Amino acid sequence: MIQRKIYEIRGQRVMLDRDLAELYGIETKYLKRSVKNNIRRFPPDFMFELTKEEWDSLRCNFCTLKTGRGQHPKYLPYAFTELGVSMLSSVLHSEVAVEINISIMRAFVAVRQLIANPPIDKVSLLQREVKELKEYMEEVFADQNDINEDTRIQIELINQTLAELQVCSKEREKKPRPRIGFIGYNEDSTEK
Repeated sequence: MIQRKIYEIRGQRVMLDRDLAELYGIETKYLKRSVKNNIRRFPPDFMFELTKEEWDSLRCNFCTLKTGRGQHPKYLPYAFTELGVSMLSSVLHSEVAVEINISIMRAFVAVRQLIANPPIDKVSLLQREVKELKEYMEEVFADQNDINEDTRIQIELINQTLAELQVCSKEREKKPRPRIGFIGYNEDSTEK
């Protein structure tokens, strides 16, 4: 609940006086009066007053306006940085203020940690893994195609060699082959 009440204004994470007053269980005017009575404790890096433009841009985020007397602030709200919120506990002297302040400080730390270490987006992690797998498969198929091309060339060479051997064997069949075996002597013949 507290983290939703932390806004980023002027490059700083802040909480508005009305939200802090609501958390502390006091009216905003009492919180502002306590701050004004101790203004030296709130330098510009602890607290600043919003401009009309900043307030109008934030009001757009608060949905529709409530109607009725006292529903709209007469004065522009104060924005308290983390340091300013911690200083409020010394200005507001109550047990509730101290306990709420501890919760607010923890919320600021949680927001800071969330920004420093964003949670792992499982969808983008899966997308990256699928992309890597797709690239790997494309490489495998490219290698497979290279192997297939090499194999196709080798098969063509084997087929060509077999065709040449068939042609050679047919040519040999056409030639008369010398007879194999012993030449017998004919006694009548003069040849020996």
